[in-house]
Amino acid sequence: MNEAKVNARLLGIDPGEKRIGISISDPSGTISRPLLVIQFISYAASAQQIVQLCEEKGIGQIIIGVSYDKDGNASFSGRKALRLGEAVHTISDIPVIYWDEYGTTRSAQRSRIQMGVKKKERQGHLDDVAACILLQSYIDEQIMQKGREQG
Repeated sequence: MNEAKVNARLLGIDPGEKRIGISISDPSGTISRPLLVIQFISYAASAQQIVQLCEEKGIGQIIIGVSYDKDGNASFSGRKALRLGEAVHTISDIPVIYWDEYGTTRSAQRSRIQMGVKKKERQGHLDDVAACILLQSYIDEQIMQKGREQG
């Protein structure tokens, strides 16, 4: 797999059955923010939308959230995420990294509560926020790993 571009943005993807949450990092790759939600059409069509977005935004690496079962195997939805990643990989040479998405939706719900969003306004989709949490957890782990290697 190709090396990620240096100082390129990262794209976080939280795939769901109907919607795909997408987040993006800042140019330095240290802070994630929600970007948008796309409707899942098919693996090929969704992959095409993702690759086009990557080209527009200067993405150097794609982080896709995968859910795992208690035995460490990709769950049903995790296998769907892997298929989406494979579809992206077949049409682009942008590196695709799979990252454990455990708890991202719950964290997105908690963050809205902590921000004081009223219960009625918290209804709806959190896909892009979950993608943001997923990407930030990946970024934070990379920063900690670099610190361990240097220390």
